[in-house]
Amino acid sequence: MRKVEICGVDTAGLPLLTAKESDELLHRLKAGDAAARERFIVGNMRLVLSLVKRFWATDANADDVFQAGCIGLLKAIDNFDLSVGVRFSTYAVPMILGEIKRFLRDGNSLRVSRSIRDTAYKILKTRERLEEEHKEATIAKIAEAMQVREREVVYALDAISDPVSLFEPVYNKSGDALLLMDQIADVKNNDEVWTERADLAEAMERLGERERKILFLRYFEGKTQTEISAEVGISQAQVSRLEKNAVNTIREEIACD
Repeated sequence: MRKVEICGVDTAGLPLLTAKESDELLHRLKAGDAAARERFIVGNMRLVLSLVKRFWATDANADDVFQAGCIGLLKAIDNFDLSVGVRFSTYAVPMILGEIKRFLRDGNSLRVSRSIRDTAYKILKTRERLEEEHKEATIAKIAEAMQVREREVVYALDAISDPVSLFEPVYNKSGDALLLMDQIADVKNNDEVWTERADLAEAMERLGERERKILFLRYFEGKTQTEISAEVGISQAQVSRLEKNAVNTIREEIACD
């Protein structure tokens, strides 16, 4: 990111306007001079580039950030009032930065509401204050200081955390990268779970065909007892009784095993 190219043009070669040139071009473009407007835009792209450098540490594409800054520049040009008596750069900088920050915020894969962001900001300030007072800034202490529930603190902090790819390397030695996904255990497919599934399948085999069908419709397809009664051809009360007996039978079979 030593340079940013837009439309194939290296920004390192962009011209730099003097204060006199800038003032003259501003008056001409405000009068409707299209050529002056184009020259003024190009002459101020160095200003955009200097502000883009503040965001080099982000994961955003440099070209995209630069173009967002250029949009801020165009807005500043369109809204600048010559009668205000301030330098254009003084007026343009906050508008360019605002457009870049808006792009980075809206480009996030997870949209976070302003109220949650405000809560998270207050949480961070509270944590900072507690640490300055040499107090332990735990979730409980922060919640107590803010007079909110602990789960609100956890939720707000999680909401502003950047998502991490499962393929993010967490350790690298001798060219062999250890990915984040390599550190995540699969609690749903361990030996104990496989044993329970085998016991369940064996217990299901000992049920009658109608009981197996009722359990399948009820727990695998998520149908109500009324829907099952219409499909099987018996009353809802019978479905309820058969379901209850079947579940109890399975529990007993698994307990005996």
